[in-house]
Amino acid sequence: MAGFERIDGGPRSVIVVGAGIVGLSTAWFLQERGVEVTVLDRKGVAAGSSWGNAGWIAPGLAIPLNEPSVLRYGLKSLANPKAPLHIPVTFDPALWAFLTRFAANCHWGSWTRAVQTGLPLNEESIEAYDVLTANGVAEPTNPGPITAGFTSPRAAVGLLHELRRMADAGQHVPHAALERDQLRELVPLASDALNAGVRIDEQRFVNPGRFVHALADSVTSRGGTISTVEVVDIQAAESGVTVYGRSGQTYRADAAVVATGAWLSAMAREWGVRVPVRAGRGYSFTVPVDREIPGPIYLPEVRVACTPYQGALRVAGTMEFRKPDDPFVPARLEAIVASTRPLLDGVRWDERTDEWVGPRPVTPDGRPLIGATRQPNLFVAGGHGMWGLAQGPVTGRLLAEQITTGKQPAALIDCDPLR
Repeated sequence: MAGFERIDGGPRSVIVVGAGIVGLSTAWFLQERGVEVTVLDRKGVAAGSSWGNAGWIAPGLAIPLNEPSVLRYGLKSLANPKAPLHIPVTFDPALWAFLTRFAANCHWGSWTRAVQTGLPLNEESIEAYDVLTANGVAEPTNPGPITAGFTSPRAAVGLLHELRRMADAGQHVPHAALERDQLRELVPLASDALNAGVRIDEQRFVNPGRFVHALADSVTSRGGTISTVEVVDIQAAESGVTVYGRSGQTYRADAAVVATGAWLSAMAREWGVRVPVRAGRGYSFTVPVDREIPGPIYLPEVRVACTPYQGALRVAGTMEFRKPDDPFVPARLEAIVASTRPLLDGVRWDERTDEWVGPRPVTPDGRPLIGATRQPNLFVAGGHGMWGLAQGPVTGRLLAEQITTGKQPAALIDCDPLR
């Protein structure tokens, strides 16, 4: 790690830039190691992807995006503006450079390496949540299977093949194929169009916004500070770091962590982080339902995730490659409704609320960026794609270990930001 000298076991103060699940988890686990933390975010707690996602703590479904079929699907989707994967045909050299690198990684060798990189994160994902909820984070996680619904047994073959490939790469995912009647027991909202299913066991789900706010409350109750500040620059030296806010604020600490999601590359590329992070934007909304929902529903054929949420149903989908701050595109949400409506009954689609878009941080090789940069005392954490909520707490725990000991955990070797 570039020039980081440690006294008495590591830094005594750390600034964390980013108040989502990854940044706040890092702050919380740093506090566990006796470090004073300050968290800064340009909009506040859970203002990005940590609020509107599906809320799945689903290590069993943390399947890397860069499999060969996604490349073929992406090329077909260019001609279909309603496709779940949306790539706008626009002049954006950085986007097309990213997509070229992504396409180069859409082969089984790169996909398998991404699975193996995720293994230690997925193995400790739920345990890290249990540590948080047992020690002051006052928002529960909900155990239960995630049930995938399909229009036919043949349509379910793709997911079953993916799960077998995951097992071959080292991650066994407990699951079972379901017939039509078994599917309806787990998914009372299933329409007549759904005729087969796959139950993915030993997963959990949460209300993501409430959980991240509860995590923030725990950080502050333990002496941490969280402030709304847009960070515009970070200067690093052997003696520590100085963080500058847009309105002239200045903060100093022994080290800093940047966990800004889809905005990570804006700063990190100056510190030797050559792997880009782009926004794969997801959309969600909430709809009332006529029947109780026992657990999350996955609809792989239309790439939509549904979760019980405040007595209703949160529906999330789409992978849209636009800039993270681009405006909400109503047509993307309408495409989710149009594709999902035939598959579920008892959903009042026209009464939807909480319409939202948020940028997932995607890397071209399917591996997150967690660890030290070339600048002394500067670390990054991000690039988890669709699995930031599931892997956020374990990321924070492992990165806190690296920051305070100066030793890179074995689990983070393939997540090295300088790869």
